Amino acid sequence: MFINIMAGGPTAYIPSLEEYTLEENKWIGVDRGALYLVERQLPIIASFGDFDSVTEEEREQINNYSDDVKLYKPEKDETDLELAINWAISEGAEKIRLFGATGGRMDHTLANLQLLLKNLTANPNVSLEIIDRKNIVTIVNAGSYTIQKESDFPYVSFFPYGSEIIGLTLDGFKYPLKDRNLPVSSTLCISNEIIEDYGNFSFVSGILMVIRSHD
Repeated sequence: MFINIMAGGPTAYIPSLEEYTLEENKWIGVDRGALYLVERQLPIIASFGDFDSVTEEEREQINNYSDDVKLYKPEKDETDLELAINWAISEGAEKIRLFGATGGRMDHTLANLQLLLKNLTANPNVSLEIIDRKNIVTIVNAGSYTIQKESDFPYVSFFPYGSEIIGLTLDGFKYPLKDRNLPVSSTLCISNEIIEDYGNFSFVSGILMVIRSHD
């Protein structure tokens, strides 16, 4: 099951949702992100948050439109988005896409990137990615991966996340690599491009952030 989660980040960063509105995709709203879904008449299986960023009238719209509303106090250990992700996993989600999770406050964006790492550690079989107008971001463990060339996101960047990357190999890319080690501070693999139908990358050890982007 695919579940899409709309967080409450600036709407200017949210991409067109047309390709993500297939009937089998489920939607969760987080705080003001739930209102964004209501306004676009996308069915909401659950809404999460303290909803302090919406008016009483807007909150009533969310209550009426959502199958389930989970209300939390502002003072808690988890963010609203984290609670929504945990619930989606408990419902059997195999892939989760996060929208409205970038832009605005930098601490919010960094916290959401941390959620990618937390999910990878706790639920390695659940795919989690952040999508905005210019980027698709995910984090992966050591292994071998294949990604398809896409004209909408021509650039692919790789960043070590928290520890050195051992043995990175890139095939089918404009700038190939063979068994290269990347220190945490490395910017070697920014703005690469896939030149074949598919690009392959693999590495032996570490955690890698993969960002597909366009200008």
